[in-house]
Amino acid sequence: MENTRVLSVGIDLGTSRTVIACSNGIRTFVPSYVGYAKDAVTSKMLGSNVIFGEKALRYKMAVDLYRPIKQGVIQYSDDPEKHKKEYEKTISVSRELIKHVISLVTMDEETDGLIVRGVIGAPALASRRNKNALLEITRGIMDDVMIVSEPFTVAYGLNRLYNSLIIDIGAGTVDLCRMQGTIPSEEDQITTLMAGDHVDQVFLNLIKKKYKSANFTVNMVKKFKEENAFVSAHGERISIVLPVEGKPVGHDVTDELRKACREIVPDIVNGIKKLVASFNPEFQDELKAKIILAGGGSQTIGLKKEIEGYMKKTLGYGKVTKVDEPLYAGANGALMLAKDMPDEYWDELTSKS
Repeated sequence: MENTRVLSVGIDLGTSRTVIACSNGIRTFVPSYVGYAKDAVTSKMLGSNVIFGEKALRYKMAVDLYRPIKQGVIQYSDDPEKHKKEYEKTISVSRELIKHVISLVTMDEETDGLIVRGVIGAPALASRRNKNALLEITRGIMDDVMIVSEPFTVAYGLNRLYNSLIIDIGAGTVDLCRMQGTIPSEEDQITTLMAGDHVDQVFLNLIKKKYKSANFTVNMVKKFKEENAFVSAHGERISIVLPVEGKPVGHDVTDELRKACREIVPDIVNGIKKLVASFNPEFQDELKAKIILAGGGSQTIGLKKEIEGYMKKTLGYGKVTKVDEPLYAGANGALMLAKDMPDEYWDELTSKS
């Protein structure tokens, strides 16, 4: 068609944040929360019946707050028949979230004749049902959609497609994926649920146990963890300010935060060992030299050295690097993949849908 224009997008629909990068140069993110006004007073105060991200968290007491993504996938998508009502609501909420992030990158676009094509990253071992749920929430909002492994999008964006191992550390999952020049198979990938949300809960429980009079929520400790996460044995003592009977009081949480952050390490290093040991022996040394950390958890202070130390003990050697843009690495790669796919591929995809 003559006036047709294609807008390509890459989306990282994460448990904690939804990130989008667009071919028009716009990229942004919102925390993966959706809030629905509880009554007419709330609607008037907010100026809307539905709010998203930080605003939804800011007004959480005045809205029905939803976090539709859990452990990297749409909630209840593993068994939608068993939780039909909850699944339908989660699909509706997820559609609102997708519609919102798409609107953020298309607000200045003329929508007549606009075709939105996108690649969405999913956990490495997401099931067919999980992926079908992702396709369902985009229906009528995006014209063409491809679902791929999240660590694969990172590798694609970095052009690290041969003999490298991507470790994407998110809130809901940690995904490990080795690349050998093709689309990764199930044997090339490992997903563990010992991720950011698990660290938050462990940290919360440890603080509760140590400081029984302190009053706080998981969102408070999550924010503190994201700014201070570390696993190294040495460093300055760190304190979190928490209210005690309404008064802000400093609490030393150095040991608790270190212990919580280290919770994810065993599964990561065991996954590395498994993927390296089962790789072609001719290229194992090269693979060990190309371990790449991505995702929000990759910024944990000392994690790179911790993994390298483990690899030296068990595998003889290991070289770990971190992506430059942990927040956008997945969305950037997904966008690049969407732009690189030929028109014939999208035409074939459309004919099958």
